[in-house]
Formats: sequence, C-alpha cells, structure tokens
Amino acid sequence: MRYLIGLLCICLLFAGCDSHDYSPKPRGFFRIEFPVKAYQEYNDGCPFTFEYPKYAVVAHDDEKEAKPCWINVRYPQFNGTLHLSYENVTDRVSFNKLVEEAHTFAYKHTVKASSIDAAHIYYPDRKVYGLYYTIDGNAASWAQFFLTDSTKHYLHCSLYFYNEPRLDSIQPVLTFIKKDMDVMIRSFKWKK
Repeated sequence: MRYLIGLLCICLLFAGCDSHDYSPKPRGFFRIEFPVKAYQEYNDGCPFTFEYPKYAVVAHDDEKEAKPCWINVRYPQFNGTLHLSYENVTDRVSFNKLVEEAHTFAYKHTVKASSIDAAHIYYPDRKVYGLYYTIDGNAASWAQFFLTDSTKHYLHCSLYFYNEPRLDSIQPVLTFIKKDMDVMIRSFKWKK
C-alpha cells in the first residue's frame, strides 16, 4: 500500500512538472472613454474670460478662505480639478510676491517630481503673460500656470487629481486635460 501511494505521488509530481513556460500577465488598467472635444466661454462676472470644455463643470470655490473670483473647473469623469485663483494686483511688491508664490508652489513638488519644466506664456496682443510649469513624476500636481497683465491682474491655476499620484496610470487623462489647459491659455483674455 505504501509502495502504491509513493508511486502515485511520484506520478503526480512528474505530471505537475510541465515544460511550458508561463509568465504572469501584465497589470491592466480600466479603459478610459474620452469625450469629444468641445468648448464654451466662461464669462461670469470676473475680470477675465476663457474657453473651457463642455464636459467640465465650473463652480465657484467653496472653501472658507476663497475669494470672489476663485473658481474650480471640475472633471467629474476623471476625478480631477483645475483650481483657478484670481488676485487683483495693487502694486509692484504684491505682484512680485504672487509670482514668487507661484514659483514656490510649483517647486514644492520637487520631493516627488522627476523633473519640473517652466515655459513662458506670451500673448502681447491681449496682454497675457505668464509661466507654465510641467511637473513630471508622481507628484500631487502635474501642471500649473499663472497668467498676468503685469500691472493689475493675476491668475494662478493648478491641476490636481483626487486619487493616488501614479503617472503611469494617469498619463492618458493628463495628456487629454493638458490640451484643454492649452485651449484655456490660448483663449484667455482680460476684461478692460
């Protein structure tokens, strides 16, 4: 009986040793359905206008410290938000402080970012100037910019997604929303 059980175990061992080479399947992600690009104008009592996507929702910032022209452009289908905060510039000292805060705010992500690139925004015909920060890596914010006329208006924008910051999984959505941000910047105008 012991001989038969031992022979059966050896046969099962050899049957279990197959020469096929198995490898694990790569990790997959959910399929993302992107809406068709279409834009509408934001013109709601603030000293600026811009185009934003029709599939996004614009709402005034409801934080306790929020000022009147602080708005959020929400992307509910992607769990992301563009936070826009407007400041009225009163003098050169306050302007320099706002620009330095934008720089500090972008470079605060250095701990998690693999790189941070800054590009100039320059539309002299509309008096729209600024800097666009592209933040690569697993940082909390992947894109930020500020716009100004360098005399009395200043607007800062930050893009955040409300999930774990993993660039490999968010990259398609990030590319999609960055195109919307480009349209927003190209269409941006200060009201007189």
